[in-house]
Amino acid sequence: QVQLQESGPGLVKPSQTPSLTCTVSGGSITTNHYSRSWIRRAPGKGREWMGVISWDGNTFYTNYSPSLKSRTSISRDTSKNQFSLQLTSVPPENTAVYYCARRSVALGTRDCWGQGAQVTVSS
Repeated sequence: QVQLQESGPGLVKPSQTPSLTCTVSGGSITTNHYSRSWIRRAPGKGREWMGVISWDGNTFYTNYSPSLKSRTSISRDTSKNQFSLQLTSVPPENTAVYYCARRSVALGTRDCWGQGAQVTVSS
């Protein structure tokens, strides 16, 4: 059974560049049957899709929300079966719970989520 587990810094100061990591167990990230996304939910707001990383059988490629593309980067470490999210120069409004999720390419649905990692941006 596939499981996703987020980890992150918890509390960061404004303008810092935090990273979060999603560790995948029970399945490899080098599969073209699934893509893996980062999604966040700020207090009092709905889910916001941030970006996705996918494997096409030969290479990884990424895609980002247009509104976040300049301040977001997704990478992977295949040796650890992890993928990561880096945020640039975060403002307090980036306080949110950050989730990683798996999406079935065939079904077009997200069928596995991590429990979420709280990131609080505060001085």
